[in-house]
Amino acid sequence: MTLTLTPGDMLHEKQLWRRLERDRDQAARTELIERYMPMARRMARRYAGVVEPYDDLVQVASVGLLNAVDRYQTDRGTPFVGFAKPTIMGELKRYFRDKVWAIRVPRALHDRMAAIETATEELTEELSRPPAPAEIADRLRLEVNEVLEALEAEENRRPLGIDAPIQTDDDGPVTGEWLGRVDDGYELVEDRLAVESVLPSLDAREREVLRMRFVEELPQSQIAARIGCSQMHVSRLLRSTLERLRAETDQRGSATRSTG
Repeated sequence: MTLTLTPGDMLHEKQLWRRLERDRDQAARTELIERYMPMARRMARRYAGVVEPYDDLVQVASVGLLNAVDRYQTDRGTPFVGFAKPTIMGELKRYFRDKVWAIRVPRALHDRMAAIETATEELTEELSRPPAPAEIADRLRLEVNEVLEALEAEENRRPLGIDAPIQTDDDGPVTGEWLGRVDDGYELVEDRLAVESVLPSLDAREREVLRMRFVEELPQSQIAARIGCSQMHVSRLLRSTLERLRAETDQRGSATRSTG
């Protein structure tokens, strides 16, 4: 949503800026702040609900707006919105950097990130557009890859909560739903624990046959060759062993439920 001004509004706003610059008229300053507070609230809303409450972020964005109003100079020819947005965004980023970020970075990188934020604000004001990494590097006498490293660190140092919305729509899916999936083996955990609890009741040969069949996944013919018996005997041995395991597992499960 863009603030749209009628010709009358534009004339009135010019008068407000003139009164503020010439006379330091506080009533004009207050009216200008009120005019642009919706923009500050929209910028704060982009970060709301992830880590910090919306009302706290509005206060931070308001500080950025106040600074922008006090520093703005009409004779530079830059529209106020183009000047104010980087200032408000810088205030929000500093707030997250100093008070909210969960991932700590080395001090040297931290200082470089702060210098890049300041240079970005200054260059945006001078160029009337966001600066390229090469322009930031030239201003700070850094290598371009050092700027890119800092920008990447800034982008990734705040983990996204699993309950954060993927989109701005409050009714949309959250990150946890997008990342999570059902583990196909989850329902088998309890059965596996039950089987492992009754395995000690088998003798060494029965356990070895089960291991070769279900761990090594050998066919019955190879199992028969290894233990020196017929394939038919291996088949009977597997069937009887599995029946015993099933019966003992069911029995233990029933006992557990009756005492639970």
